[in-house]
Parts: sequence; C-alpha cells; structure tokens
Amino acid sequence: QVQLVESGGGLGQPGGSLTLSCVASGVFIGRPSMGWYRQALGSQRRDFVAAVYQDGSTNYADPVKGRFTISGSVAGKSVFLQMSNLQPEDTAVYYCKVHGIVDYWGQGTQVIVSS
Repeated sequence: QVQLVESGGGLGQPGGSLTLSCVASGVFIGRPSMGWYRQALGSQRRDFVAAVYQDGSTNYADPVKGRFTISGSVAGKSVFLQMSNLQPEDTAVYYCKVHGIVDYWGQGTQVIVSS
C-alpha cells in the first residue's frame, strides 16, 4: 500500500510563493509518475497541475507554466511544487498523486492566495 503525505500549504499573498512537499511510502508497481492536482472550492473535479516522470521529464498545465516548478523524482518517492507569482485563482486544495497501474492520492493540502 502506498501512502502519500503532503505538506507546505497555507496562506500566500498574490505575487508571493509557496512550496508544497509530497513524500511517499510503500512499494510502487510498474513505472508510475508523480504529480500534483488541485481542486478549487466548489469544483467537483481535480485539475492536473504538474507531473514528473520516470525519466525525469516534467509536464505542466498551461495556467501554471512559467510560475510553478515541480522537482523531486519518482525513484526518490518525493516531489515538490514550488509555486511563484501566486494568483488568487491558484486557491485550491492541492493533491499529490502517484499515477500508474494503481493510482494513489494524498489527503490534500489547502492553498489560499489572498491579500
């Protein structure tokens, strides 16, 4: 069983920065990726934010390109999301995900961007 623990959420100011962390424990099956999704208040869907793959490549959703940076590695079972130039629309619950043969989700960490 894989467990994911996220940390680093909180209150950020517009234009400011926050960094999220996700550490996984357990055994990964296959060659999963690790990444971040977010769910805005009142939304029923979790939107893709960023991911890192087995080969170290990364991918970002258009709304966060140039502002967010994902780091860490699947092999290290940890990923980080450095969020810069925060905007109010970045307010959401951020979830870490291991995406593979079996998907695992963290419990989520709240990010609120407000002045």
